[in-house]
Amino acid sequence: MKTLHLLACALSILPSEFVAANPVQRSESLPTRAGSKHLRPVLERHGEPGFSKGQPYDGKGKGGPFSGGTNRQLDLSNPDNLGQQSTDSGLVVNLKWSFSDSKTRLLNGGWVREQVITDLPASHDIAGAQQHLKKGAIRELHWHRVAEWGYVYKGQITVSAIDEEGRNQFETLDEGDIWYFPKGEAHTIQGLADENEYLLVFDDGNFDASGTTFMVDDWIAHTPKDILAKNFDVDSSVFDTVPAPNPYIINGTVSDEGIDSPNGKLEGNSSYVFHASKETPTPAAGGGGTIQIVDSRNFPVAKTIASAIVTLKPGALRELHWHPNAEEWLYFVSGDARATVFIGGANARTFDFSAGDTAVFPDNAGHYVENTSKDQDLVWIEIYKSDRVVDISLTQWLALTPAPIVADVLKIPESVVKNLKKEKQLIIA
Repeated sequence: MKTLHLLACALSILPSEFVAANPVQRSESLPTRAGSKHLRPVLERHGEPGFSKGQPYDGKGKGGPFSGGTNRQLDLSNPDNLGQQSTDSGLVVNLKWSFSDSKTRLLNGGWVREQVITDLPASHDIAGAQQHLKKGAIRELHWHRVAEWGYVYKGQITVSAIDEEGRNQFETLDEGDIWYFPKGEAHTIQGLADENEYLLVFDDGNFDASGTTFMVDDWIAHTPKDILAKNFDVDSSVFDTVPAPNPYIINGTVSDEGIDSPNGKLEGNSSYVFHASKETPTPAAGGGGTIQIVDSRNFPVAKTIASAIVTLKPGALRELHWHPNAEEWLYFVSGDARATVFIGGANARTFDFSAGDTAVFPDNAGHYVENTSKDQDLVWIEIYKSDRVVDISLTQWLALTPAPIVADVLKIPESVVKNLKKEKQLIIA
């Protein structure tokens, strides 16, 4: 016992460096991976942020690792939700929704999934959907209480429509082409390629509300047959095979048969189709990408939905700006992006985006969009419930305001203000 007591006393006076350098007994029972709990405080103290590892700490004393349940895949793909941007502040509601989070409806001949106001409450003006048609499949005859805008990003389709004067249109759309059906106009869509897919946009976030979409077979199935016989001047038995409930998408056969247009065609300024695939996008003044605007100035019928197709090269920036006339709704076609949205009152929040995501930037909110990829273009479509695309550049505003005023407000040298570009850059390489 005396020997053990002397040994304990000897160990108690050893320098701490000796113990730290020889943790033989302790290390055998402790994990040694970088993510191990006993090493996390050391990593944080040494200034290594955890965001790239899906952990909410900045390496400077703020935050700490997750200890409870979390979705690691989401954390890794959304580092800005973990507090990566120190300039984020205040409370900004969620402004992002992924179509991958939407329920997909499987139908004979295709599928559909949507994003409406119950998915993204901040999107008051716009609802969106992805829709897929097999070859020959038909989005059945229907109309809406709201306007419909569409963009083909895979395959080839035909659209057919008629207006109140009986003028009609039957036209083929290729990848990159756009259509617009005004509120209440009757129409249908059919797939021509083996696989066809497109983006749908509606100028009301509450698109699923009752009384928004009306399908012809649904109406006929719920109308007395004697009334149908009298209306169409046929025998009532003709309607015995009308499907009920409505099928939404049905299989069909591609036909070469055209249509008659005894009351005239919807063409020229009355056309419901804009062949954007045949137009050359405009290179941005600041380099780094292109913007193709499609609104009532070059697509006259599109009076309630304005759009732009934007491409950013790797590392490029859609400059700081805002839109004075509407919310901005976005659909990311390809690539990876980051955007910070400023809503005033010291409230700002940064979001990470990838292909298939949608977003909404509130009316008049300041923002930018940056391509975070090193080797892939970023492509997105922006939508406004308006007749035209309008934006105000922060740089141009400051450059065209008296330099002494800007310098006094921002506490920066007048020389910096005087060297700001007076031409709107749109995109910066």
